[in-house]
Amino acid sequence: MLQQLEIFAAQLNFSAEYLLILGIAIGSLLAVWGIGAQFVQGNAAAQRISAIGIGRREARLDRGLLKSPAGEPGAVMKAFIPADLSKRSELQRRLAQAGFAQPGALAKFTMVRIVLGLILPGFLLALIVISKTPGIVMPLGLSSAIGSLSNMQTFQFLSVLVGAGYFGPVYWLNGRVSERRRRIEEAFPNALDLMQISVESGLGFDAAMTRVGNELEQISPDIAFEFLSVQRQVQAGRDRNAAMQDMATRTGVETVGSFANVAQQSMQYGTSMAKALTTYSEELRKYREMRAQEMANKLPVKMSAVLASLMLPALILLTVGPVLIRYIRYFGG
Repeated sequence: MLQQLEIFAAQLNFSAEYLLILGIAIGSLLAVWGIGAQFVQGNAAAQRISAIGIGRREARLDRGLLKSPAGEPGAVMKAFIPADLSKRSELQRRLAQAGFAQPGALAKFTMVRIVLGLILPGFLLALIVISKTPGIVMPLGLSSAIGSLSNMQTFQFLSVLVGAGYFGPVYWLNGRVSERRRRIEEAFPNALDLMQISVESGLGFDAAMTRVGNELEQISPDIAFEFLSVQRQVQAGRDRNAAMQDMATRTGVETVGSFANVAQQSMQYGTSMAKALTTYSEELRKYREMRAQEMANKLPVKMSAVLASLMLPALILLTVGPVLIRYIRYFGG
């Protein structure tokens, strides 16, 4: 079989080592796709629960709000998913903060990392095969550039592509988490004002949260999802305090966590929810004003480096330039 492989590689004007690496990469990619097929199927119970409702609007609101608990990873995924429960929980928390709170989010995210870690180097190997195939000329001089790579250079490029494909989604996930936090922080004061108005108008806490979630569905879908998720969990029998704390953990926003604590203390001690929301709303406005002042006070420090880099050369030329000109004319004349 090795002789046949060498003969086939010689016909393609290509080394047997590269052909063997290409075959291993393609075989691994097909194996990963085949293994990942078992994770595509959703949980039947969660699908039936999410389908309960009347009308398309309620079905759209219920989708993904009630979900089955995530189980242990399978035998194959254990090789790629962190074995430590704390690290796995941290990754699940980051996925939830990015908006991926589905039961199979961790397995799907891991599959994406594996597939990208194989596709990128596989693409490079395919380009190497094409560059060494007679009769095929790639544009922009890629044939000569790729065909002239040594074995060490090829190995280095493959290592970089594997790392970029496997660890790149992590950086993308961190950016998505930061963006979702920013959207929630910007829209949460408005949601809190709507909550305060709803409670003062006579609605209960649960009804007010449901009403605000429905109203903010188009304006702020992130907050709408979190509010409605809490209410669906409460309706399913979960403790309200646990659902509120879970919302604070999913968002990762400090103001949402404080809101959960305020609501919990108001219900625990029997104080007026409207007064509690009014007090917290005023504190939140003061906090936003302090943050704006803090950002404004940081501007001179941030601008000093830019102003120095732009104005200092001009000041030096204006100060030293005439002296240099006189010096040159005096000694040069």
